[in-house]
Amino acid sequence: MQKILSKMRKAIEEYHMIEENDKIAICLSGGKDSITLLHAFKNLQIFYPKHFEIIAVSINPGFEFFDTNLLKKICNEINVPIFIEKSNAKEIVFDIRQEKNPCSLCANLRRGVINSIAIREGCNKIALGHNQDDVLQTFLLNLFYTGSIGTFAPVSFMDRSKITLIRPLVYTPEKEIKRYIKKQNIEVMQKVCPMDGTSKREDMKQLIFTMSKNIPAVRANLFGAIQRNLDEWKTKADF
Repeated sequence: MQKILSKMRKAIEEYHMIEENDKIAICLSGGKDSITLLHAFKNLQIFYPKHFEIIAVSINPGFEFFDTNLLKKICNEINVPIFIEKSNAKEIVFDIRQEKNPCSLCANLRRGVINSIAIREGCNKIALGHNQDDVLQTFLLNLFYTGSIGTFAPVSFMDRSKITLIRPLVYTPEKEIKRYIKKQNIEVMQKVCPMDGTSKREDMKQLIFTMSKNIPAVRANLFGAIQRNLDEWKTKADF
């Protein structure tokens, strides 16, 4: 956790993600990234110089194996309030519209519900668990599929809801998150979406892995290029 906290605090301070008396809604899917983010925030509260509150927010999209009891257990163990809302995302995306590339629409539907909960509970910020690997994958997705150079921003202000999105794990590699989950023997929710492992994002993950075999520094070089231009890029597309 110390390595994760160090990288997380670096991102928070460089991009001014936390201010005094913030109330932050942490998106909890039950996967390794969101659980790690929740634990890291709980640890950060102990020593961070600015006071802030946290809650956990989770959206049940209607998939069969979505385990609300596991989410409640995760939050109860560290004394964090959790708010779980049911969504009809599965029905809209897969049953009615039968989307071939459903990830963007599903993300938009979930985002709408999350924003509503955050506003209702008096939160001014929403924290997402995107890690460094997600930054790289989104960069390549935008480059190859839209012909644009960009990735999601560490901090984004949403004019309509007046809520700020923050991504405190953007400096944290996925392997460190996996290591933390394994070392702590933390139970994660099994994958519930039928697109897991078959999406365009997964293709980018495999591409980076393959390139790394021949170009060991490819990850560092990609992220370095992204960092140097991050403030100029306004792309917020999710795939």
